[in-house]
Amino acid sequence: MADALKDKYGVKAELIPSGGGVFEVRKDGELIFSKKASGRFPQHEEIFNKLDGK
Repeated sequence: MADALKDKYGVKAELIPSGGGVFEVRKDGELIFSKKASGRFPQHEEIFNKLDGK
């Protein structure tokens, strides 16, 4: 996911170590995806769409 974000948007994703299988994606501090809430990992396009406001 970090590589895909860098390739598409030219940004460096920050990995924040955690435990318990938590995987979250935030944009400007706002949560846009939570594996804990959804029970699954996101598809790249799903995150791209949310980042693009779709």
